[in-house]
Amino acid sequence: MALHHFHLQADWPGGRNSVGKIAAGNLQTSISIPPEMDGPGEGTNPDEMLLGAAATCYIITLAAMIERASLPLSFMDLKSEGQVDVTNGVFTYKRIIHRPTVRLSKGATNKELDKLKKLTKLAEESCMISRAIKGNVELELEADVSVEE
Repeated sequence: MALHHFHLQADWPGGRNSVGKIAAGNLQTSISIPPEMDGPGEGTNPDEMLLGAAATCYIITLAAMIERASLPLSFMDLKSEGQVDVTNGVFTYKRIIHRPTVRLSKGATNKELDKLKKLTKLAEESCMISRAIKGNVELELEADVSVEE
């Protein structure tokens, strides 16, 4: 078994509306509460970071699966949305919706397109971040997959 370690250093100077800093490998940024939650909105925040972790994990997992399946990938991008519910002052990360757009090269077969459709779903189920938040945050997939014309 391989055990990978990731480390993060957070510096926080004061109260709720302060601006702190985090450093974790190549990730170095300011952090604060977003303006939607009455914060200063400097740098990033936990809501964006959870969305970013889920989105990057998904697209990297999907890319690896497409490569292993030797599918003729032409284009891939991802737009993701995180939804946070606030009820009675309680903040709950409700849902993450991934909207990948994936195009296979012109001439790809229907079999290859069917495989791609399966992989877009499987990547969400296989991503370690998706598995980590499963049962706590709803995960939705609205994939747009096709073959270039």
